[in-house]
Amino acid sequence: MELYKHQNKALVITRPFNKVAYYLDMGLGKTFVGSEKMHELGNDMNIIVCQKSKIKDWIDHYIKYYDDYSIYDLTDKEQFRLFKDGIGLHKKKVGIINYDLIFRRSYFLELEDFTLMLDESSIIQNTKAQITKYILKMKPKNVILLSGTPSSGKYENLWSQIHLLGWKISEELYNKQYVNWEKENIGGTPIRHVSKKEPYKNIDRLKRKLCEYGAVFMKTEECFDLPEQIEIPINIQTSKEYRKFIKNSIIVFDTLNYTEFHDHSDFEGKDVTPRIELVGDTPLTKRLYARQLCGQYNKQKLQAFRELLESTNDRLIVFYNYNEELRKLKDAVEFYKKPLSIVNGETKDLTAYENEDNSVTLIQYQAGSMGLNLQKANKIVYFTLTDKSELFEQSKKRIHRIGQNQNCFYYLMICKNSIEEAIYETLQKRKDFNDELFKEYENLELERGE
Repeated sequence: MELYKHQNKALVITRPFNKVAYYLDMGLGKTFVGSEKMHELGNDMNIIVCQKSKIKDWIDHYIKYYDDYSIYDLTDKEQFRLFKDGIGLHKKKVGIINYDLIFRRSYFLELEDFTLMLDESSIIQNTKAQITKYILKMKPKNVILLSGTPSSGKYENLWSQIHLLGWKISEELYNKQYVNWEKENIGGTPIRHVSKKEPYKNIDRLKRKLCEYGAVFMKTEECFDLPEQIEIPINIQTSKEYRKFIKNSIIVFDTLNYTEFHDHSDFEGKDVTPRIELVGDTPLTKRLYARQLCGQYNKQKLQAFRELLESTNDRLIVFYNYNEELRKLKDAVEFYKKPLSIVNGETKDLTAYENEDNSVTLIQYQAGSMGLNLQKANKIVYFTLTDKSELFEQSKKRIHRIGQNQNCFYYLMICKNSIEEAIYETLQKRKDFNDELFKEYENLELERGE
């Protein structure tokens, strides 16, 4: 396998280490660096943990580049049995499994003297989560961590990866040395949270220390001159139903009036609910429905999306959040008879994307904002925004990566004077939009309406 200069550099830097972290920016080829490091370590037993949508990619990668391993899909019961029994063409074996499944298999806690590779290692941020607890109980000889955003800018979430690298600092001491915590009384109960003014301290020292334990940090701009990234806001009118909902926390409306179809005859033979009632009786549900009123229930946005489809024959990548959005976006793509690819929790079909210049690829954030190589396209449409900074930053890199030779355009469909503007403003600061920020937005909107 022929590697880029920066990939070889990462391998050379970490050659003395058997526990390493490749914190390479999205698009720099962590897959190649990680698999080569695993090959250099030469262990007979190797476990790769990744997102479910990436299992086939890892299998294809090892089949293409390494002929001295037996490869097993550990989500398949029969292949899992063969892996455990050591049945295969080669002595060395690689088993690939997803995060949501591994902690349900007690077998992995029995293993010793193996290499563990965590793809998108930022997933094990929460030390109280079952997945994280399970992985920290495993007993690997070698560790390879891969992530473009190891802590999503939240250093309080980094301790699990530090522990896997072999840095024997307690979680309590780590938090004391590198995180500024504050206590706030909420309902008479003291709650600890990270300071908003100065959340972290000693970060340069932290990164130096991580490098001493086998971590490598690389940014795209240090390795390549990639094309320009251009964000193009598409302002969408916010509906009167949205404004009523923000004020009253409840709205009932006729679905037939809030659809992408031109007239009611288009509903013949379709399974639709004539009337919708949305009740925001908790901060979570109100935030959810406010977002949906800016997306799947906003006829202006759906019409603007159709017009965008009509205006180009270029490949388009479209990010969305909810299943109902997928249904309506799919209907619009099929209306214009464009080749369609879909990536979500149930489907990963990139056939149209790979083969058709005028294809439209609909991607659900959680399933496809990480790991996909989509540099055949140079245009991304954000039909709705995610509220997670990491997913947003990762999604942009699906097209802005090695091999891209055109400027990258990002079309942001944002409802004016709505929660979407607040979310976008928060994402630009590389922060998550949470219930607390929604409450601030809601209070401001209610004050404006008085």
